[in-house]
Amino acid sequence: MIKVCSTYGIDDLPLGTKGRVIALGLFDGLHQGHQDIIKKAVSTAERDGLTSTVQTFRNLCKSGDKPLYTAEERLKLIGGTGAEELLVLDFDAVKDMEPEKYLTDIILNRAVADTLVMGEDYRFGKGAGGDVAMIKEFGKANNVRVIVVGDRMLEDTGKKISTTWLRSALGEGDVDLALKLCGGRAYSYSGRCVQGKMLGRTMGFPTANLNIPEDKYVVRRGVYVTRILLGQRVLYGVTNVGRRPTLEDAVNDVAETYIFDFDEDIYGANLTVEMLHFLRPEEKMTSKDDLIRAVEINKVQALEYLKSQGLL
Repeated sequence: MIKVCSTYGIDDLPLGTKGRVIALGLFDGLHQGHQDIIKKAVSTAERDGLTSTVQTFRNLCKSGDKPLYTAEERLKLIGGTGAEELLVLDFDAVKDMEPEKYLTDIILNRAVADTLVMGEDYRFGKGAGGDVAMIKEFGKANNVRVIVVGDRMLEDTGKKISTTWLRSALGEGDVDLALKLCGGRAYSYSGRCVQGKMLGRTMGFPTANLNIPEDKYVVRRGVYVTRILLGQRVLYGVTNVGRRPTLEDAVNDVAETYIFDFDEDIYGANLTVEMLHFLRPEEKMTSKDDLIRAVEINKVQALEYLKSQGLL
């Protein structure tokens, strides 16, 4: 299990007792480019008998929009990479530090960096004033090895994989592309199933509802083919992401899922809904009968998609 070194201020950061190979970045989205950086840090640490550490931030989103994953979700994702430690720094505590001071006080003296691993376009420090060239000079002066991982291109496109591209794909509802950018990992929402107004049940399609956290990115509102992870079970269904304009026009976004051939009481259960394929935008139907017909059509479309992908 990955060890979490979380800090709310610089002085809370535990002193290192063993040299670390530190992967530098925000790693929001954990796309293939991010995975390459972390894999390099892990393999280098294993080879040299050092500690593999992934450095990330809380309270930071480069685009000014909501992060793609909550802090808890990012912890879980990074925990599956093989890294030994996750170093979570509060961005508010370091955002005004000059790049040189950040490298010296935190990365070298506190985190005891032996090796730093990063992407070609990594920026850091006050006003994002630090860059890879500065880190290389710092490394030479302080006997810290610096490894720069090249950009990852999406196969058959020649285009660099980036968080910006991933965010754009999700904003357009192109979860098929997002899955490719993340190396086969579908974008997802997770949490406890909450009880709604049970209106779907009265219309013949009971749903499992997840409230989307206020601090998490919302994909293009609409209907998706989804895979549902419930304990050890893998189920499939259709999910409406949005505010349910036909039935209530809610204020907050909800992932409302109709699970195929399933009618169990799972209120309070933890589940994950993975977005596989976009079917249509969210829209306000003129009547409940129109909504029922739309759900039936989406069910047929979803089953056809799942069969075409060999999932059913």
